[in-house]
Amino acid sequence: MKPLITGMLLLLFGATVPVFAQEEHHEENAKPAQHEEQAKPSAKQEQAKPQKQEKPAKPAKQEQAKPEKQQQAKPQKQEQQAKSQEQRQQKQAQQAKGQQQQEKKQQQTKTQQNQQHQQQRATGNAQQSQGQYARNGQKDRYGHEYNDSHFGPNHHSRFEASGGREYNGRREYSYGGYWFYAGAYPPWFYEQDVYFIMGADGLWYAVAYGNPSLTFQVNIE
Repeated sequence: MKPLITGMLLLLFGATVPVFAQEEHHEENAKPAQHEEQAKPSAKQEQAKPQKQEKPAKPAKQEQAKPEKQQQAKPQKQEQQAKSQEQRQQKQAQQAKGQQQQEKKQQQTKTQQNQQHQQQRATGNAQQSQGQYARNGQKDRYGHEYNDSHFGPNHHSRFEASGGREYNGRREYSYGGYWFYAGAYPPWFYEQDVYFIMGADGLWYAVAYGNPSLTFQVNIE
């Protein structure tokens, strides 16, 4: 009977020990999980800390943005200065050009006035000289002789711009046995009859037959 009781106790003890061991094993396996769960918040906290520390980096971005704005502003200022300088140069060039044109006009006006004065003086001298024609047989300083049979109002003629001859770069016309020429011929010289005379001053003149007030000095060879 005792052996039977003892065997039953052993069976009960053997069944109890594994169950207890399994419970202990479960508790040991559960503890690391709890440790892991407890460790997770610390990892999150560690991850959260750097994020909080990154916030003060904003002023650095602002500081970096300022030099870029300044660098962008500098080229714009330089472009504006270059444009203003170019505009000033253009204005100065226009003013200088306008001044040159004005001076040129003034010079042309003076030249025209001088030519008119010279022509008026020559006309006055010719008109004054016409009152006293050269005498027959009178000669100029080059030895050309004046004679009423070849010169004067009784020997008027019409001349053409393409007539006469081209000699030494000038247009010459034959009259009274000589060649007469001038630096420039007035338009009326080709529009009406003209005659040549020598004045009392020994100079030669071309005179419009229809209007003796029209006259200018000529040369003879």
